[in-house]
Amino acid sequence: MKKLSSRAVAALTNGILAVVLIVVGAFCFLPASSPAAGVDERVFRRGTAQDGVSLMFNVYWGTETVYEILDVLDEYGAKATFFLGGCWADDNTDCVKEIAKRGQEVGSHGYFHREHDKLSYEENEGEIRASVDYLARVSGAEIKLFAPPSGAYNDETVNAAESLGLKTVLWSRDTVDWRDKDEELCFSRATKDVAGGELILMHPMEHTLKALPRILTYYREHGLRAITVEENLG
Repeated sequence: MKKLSSRAVAALTNGILAVVLIVVGAFCFLPASSPAAGVDERVFRRGTAQDGVSLMFNVYWGTETVYEILDVLDEYGAKATFFLGGCWADDNTDCVKEIAKRGQEVGSHGYFHREHDKLSYEENEGEIRASVDYLARVSGAEIKLFAPPSGAYNDETVNAAESLGLKTVLWSRDTVDWRDKDEELCFSRATKDVAGGELILMHPMEHTLKALPRILTYYREHGLRAITVEENLG
């Protein structure tokens, strides 16, 4: 095998270094704030309030518990956001009206609890619009927020919500109260290391209701206010 001259070796080495520098330089000039792959910055997972946290109640059941939750919120001067399923609201119009009457926020949780990540734009738009139109008519409130059932969404979900003037909302922490029917777990998941701006997912469950006074007391004692999601998003 023919041995390369020192001049040829130097030229080859310089060429390799030039390629490395070009590649490294290209990465260095990429925007530092580029979002991670698969993360849609239009979907809100927490708010901006420094001293406020938001309890998000997703409702497709538990009508009587909803009324009791409203009583506890009133007692503590607290606000929350109720993301209501359209088909539930259709069967519980008095409860929908009561939520709005008590000064709590009403948001959309779809109409039939469908898997929105599997729907086309037209299907997303139709499902969301049906719930928004009904909730607005019954509650008399402007519906500004949409929480996709099970947190499942795709680009068309967000696009459809935006076309209806809605912000798509997920959560920063989930109490998983629908699965783990435990008052202590619900309390700890809603309070441990909690910070301003958090969006905390809940459901109208009996053990959640039992934990709620302690949760609100904890927030108050730690200088936090229970506020609506819209206020939290600023």
